[in-house]
Amino acid sequence: MAAESALADGPLQFIKTCVRARKVLWTYQVTMRLKGRLISRQAVLESHASYEIVEAYPEDKYLPSYLVYSEWEGDIFHILFAADIEGDNVRIITAYRPDPDEWEEDFRTRRQSS
Repeated sequence: MAAESALADGPLQFIKTCVRARKVLWTYQVTMRLKGRLISRQAVLESHASYEIVEAYPEDKYLPSYLVYSEWEGDIFHILFAADIEGDNVRIITAYRPDPDEWEEDFRTRRQSS
């Protein structure tokens, strides 16, 4: 996939395409934390149909990053993906269950701090 056209359909489509094709790199951090957070790799990979971008960080330090809402078997969690367009893959930086004190009821909107 050429870098220029990789995001032609948007970053969400790029992320979903990479996940479906298993073009996914797992950081050391996420590998170590998933087990403790009781989120399986299977849940992350098989929930791609429910992915929704909730926050975008296109100017992130190394690669454009996207915080994605996901659901799998009734479980809601967020996944932070870094999009490596030139490498034609995504990197999973972290995954966690959103804190109800920090997110609105839909877990798609961050609460405004007072």
